Amino acid sequence: MAHNARKTRELRGSRTCGYGNAQKHRGAGSRGGRGMAGGKTHRWSYVSKYMPGYFGYRGFKRPPSVVEKIKTINVGDIEKNLERFVAEKKVEIINKEYILDLKALGYAKLLGSGKITHPMKLTVGSCSQLAAKKIEGAGGEIETPK
Repeated sequence: MAHNARKTRELRGSRTCGYGNAQKHRGAGSRGGRGMAGGKTHRWSYVSKYMPGYFGYRGFKRPPSVVEKIKTINVGDIEKNLERFVAEKKVEIINKEYILDLKALGYAKLLGSGKITHPMKLTVGSCSQLAAKKIEGAGGEIETPK
């Protein structure tokens, strides 16, 4: 279509440009608001039909007092901080075996990320299978009281 034959070109200068009442083509009032406005009121039937889950009403959030935060440490972090633990007298050395009580340090679980080269005897609440494998592979052992 030629640019000069368009409807808007012909209607320039008229009050309403072909939209009838002047109020009908102004702002967002004639369409009930912009975007998701009215999604919980006058557009609720549309939102509930075509956008299920939009407002996120699903499940529940546990109260923070119930959620237990487990403090963890990796095998590699123990190896990295071994000299510091010895200097702070948190580790005993008996027959070239490091004896460390992770529960006394505040750790509840031992995880298996990292490398270990020293034989260690660790006491911890729980540990992952990989951590147990690495400790035993280095010639150490893990005690997990039940």
